[in-house]
Amino acid sequence: MKQTEFKKRRKHLMQRIGKDNIALIASASVRTRNRDVDYPFRQDSDFYYLTGFNEPDALAVFIPGREQGEYILFCREFDEKKALWEGAHAGLEGATKHYAADDSFPIDDVDEILSGMLENKHKVFYPMGRDSDLDHRLQEWIRHIRDKSRSGVQAPAEMASIEPILHEMRLFKSSEELKLMRRAAEITAQAHIKAMQNCRAGQFEYQIEADIIHHFMSEGLRAVAYPSIVAGGKNACTLHYTENNDKLKNGDLLLIDAGAECDHYAADITRTFPISGKFTEPQAQLYQLVLDAQFAAIEHVKPNVPWNAAHDASVEVMTKGLVKLGLLKGNVKKLIKAEKYKQFYMHRIGHWLGMDVHDVGDYKIHQEWRLLQAGMVLTIEPGLYIPENCKTVDKKWRGIGIRIEDDVLVTKDGHEILTANAPKTIVEIEALMSA
Repeated sequence: MKQTEFKKRRKHLMQRIGKDNIALIASASVRTRNRDVDYPFRQDSDFYYLTGFNEPDALAVFIPGREQGEYILFCREFDEKKALWEGAHAGLEGATKHYAADDSFPIDDVDEILSGMLENKHKVFYPMGRDSDLDHRLQEWIRHIRDKSRSGVQAPAEMASIEPILHEMRLFKSSEELKLMRRAAEITAQAHIKAMQNCRAGQFEYQIEADIIHHFMSEGLRAVAYPSIVAGGKNACTLHYTENNDKLKNGDLLLIDAGAECDHYAADITRTFPISGKFTEPQAQLYQLVLDAQFAAIEHVKPNVPWNAAHDASVEVMTKGLVKLGLLKGNVKKLIKAEKYKQFYMHRIGHWLGMDVHDVGDYKIHQEWRLLQAGMVLTIEPGLYIPENCKTVDKKWRGIGIRIEDDVLVTKDGHEILTANAPKTIVEIEALMSA
């Protein structure tokens, strides 16, 4: 992504912060996996959103109106030995030259320098309660300023969370962000197609997972957006199943929930299909019901429609279908009011999508479901899950788990399904697998 995009975001943030105030946000840290091996580094989404800086041990500081420069980056100094062993890193010069910081300082000097930047500021914006190290150090910096109060220096009088401002910004995707999300969606859809084509009884779930990740990486997307769910048969009734170690059996369905990440932006697709390539009649009936619920929900993804409308539409379709198939008994309206559908459809319709797979942004404003607006991206993912031990339904339904999920952009005139290339109708799936 171009530095002009990050610069635009910083400008917007500082306009919201206002003069005489200051904002701080820290990078992610390297996490130890075991002994002297670390987990692959993944930058904090909020930090990356504002800086594009993909290194640990850094702190971004924003001071609107500062004459010497409004954006300051504390980071690691360039170390030739570290570069030899671990690869290139920006250093102080790179922070200003390549990442457009107005000023840069060594992260080791942050305690000495930052307290001076906090002096006489009215309010400090930062991710309150999310970073315990930053919480503690900020208290120490402010205590140090208060110790100098007799010299006329004032400490910030107020602390405020930066997240309401920053997360509202992240909720609306720019054209540059949407390019990355479309790329992630395209590669993810291709991987789901390959999984359908390559699936055979006798394989293990992890082999299908390997095919998916292989495609992500072969297309240059080296990170998954979240741990992949590859759930055959009854395993699909566990919503966040990630063991992925069972053998696939003819007659079962396979539920795959997997998404690639493209330059910190996620895709999130779920498809469910028959391992044999052909749905049984009970599977087809339940599958079509979930698909009909998804179609109904997606119709409510458009500007000025409340967030909850899509979920309500899916619940109505799902409950009517469950009554028709005999899994629920009674009046549809009364069943919905009593939430009887939740024994089979227990989650909500979806979530915001962006740099995080469950992305940031409020779902309600002043206790009311917010209205959808152009630029928002969300998932639509109804599902039905009927455990093997569910004695209240006919045996033919038991052990079936189905979820269908797409990534949907709200446009000015309606919506765009970013993941439309992944087949999902019964006819499409069976034709693809038979070929």
